[in-house]
Amino acid sequence: MSHSGSSEIVIIGAGIIGVSTALALQNEGRKVRILERKSVAAEASRGNQGAFAYTDIEPLATPGIMRKAPKWLLDPLGPLSLRPAYALKIAPWMYHFWRATSKSRYAAAIKAQSDLMRLSQAALERLITATQGESFIRREGQLQVYEGAAQFQASLPSWELRRHHGIAFDLLKSPKEIAEIQPGLHRRFTHAGYTPTWMNAVDPALWTEYLAERFVKRGGTIEIADIHALSPIESGVEIKTAAGDIRAAQVVVAAGAWSHHLARTLGERIPLETERGYNTTFPTVNFDLKTHLTFSDHGFVISKIGDGLRVGGAVELGGLKLPPNYKRAKILVEKAKRFLDGFDPKGGIEWMGFRPSMPDSLPVISQSSITKQVIYAFGHGHLGLTQSAGTAELVCALAAGRDPEISLSPFDAARF
Repeated sequence: MSHSGSSEIVIIGAGIIGVSTALALQNEGRKVRILERKSVAAEASRGNQGAFAYTDIEPLATPGIMRKAPKWLLDPLGPLSLRPAYALKIAPWMYHFWRATSKSRYAAAIKAQSDLMRLSQAALERLITATQGESFIRREGQLQVYEGAAQFQASLPSWELRRHHGIAFDLLKSPKEIAEIQPGLHRRFTHAGYTPTWMNAVDPALWTEYLAERFVKRGGTIEIADIHALSPIESGVEIKTAAGDIRAAQVVVAAGAWSHHLARTLGERIPLETERGYNTTFPTVNFDLKTHLTFSDHGFVISKIGDGLRVGGAVELGGLKLPPNYKRAKILVEKAKRFLDGFDPKGGIEWMGFRPSMPDSLPVISQSSITKQVIYAFGHGHLGLTQSAGTAELVCALAAGRDPEISLSPFDAARF
């Protein structure tokens, strides 16, 4: 299978980042092909919570988290846990994570994340308009709930941070105020923050598939290929696959949690890890969910997916190979049952997915330091769907040699 695609740009990965990028490059008149191991939206783009979380600008690596981390990491069913079998393997990533908790790096990460969020939000609106995609989007806000005044007080600095970065919200200080937005929540939730501009995809897999269909209808191709390595050649990049070599003028690596393996074949080491996320989807449901619900101190969320609900969250650091621990999903469903009046969980489908995460919570959006013809677009953690349209526009600028709309130095592959 040898192709010489002198002006062709090849994208590796058909998740939401890869598909959005393919569509954006196609809009600029480029000949684009997507290579994918499995199928469109096969991994994290299928089972995520469907949130466009533009208000989430704070990294996981916050100053002081290392004091709390040991307690969390050792609780196998807590909101952030580390599988003992994976502890040694993740040590280098944890070292970079620890370094990212310094006050100066934390402040820089928030600024970079905020810039990317602003661009991504505007880019998503452009994409929705260009693709007539409004029917795939819900605009129902998000409610972040707290149990008691102490929890609420502890959350105020992060709300102040959002205010500073121009994010609109209302703070609610009684179960009565909460019930006006979401009836049927347990009265233990006494306080909340409501972000009215928060958006969700009706179903993240369907949104990705819709964009992929648009791409194909306009002449793009999506092929199944098992890719082994990338190597720079005089006229671009050679992609070594199980079925032969493919040549491209440029390559975009958007393979999510598998991306660093391809970077390694170029000779570049990037500290990417997987945050394994768990959820359960209930196709039909007897609770009227009005808005996206975030239970911050329990580390999970509940969102509408199609006509049903998805209950998910919790982060497990455990790499790509260890078997899933679905007890984590079951615990979240048990909590949802306690927190939502009358919620009767039946017929749920459990899922575990790999979120590609960098130690500083910022994605890699940059040219490879080995060859400018390879562009990286991965490592978005929980925010792949959220930042997909913005990432696509930034990749277009890199591919065309234009100045991107925001500074990309915080997202450089070589920053570690």
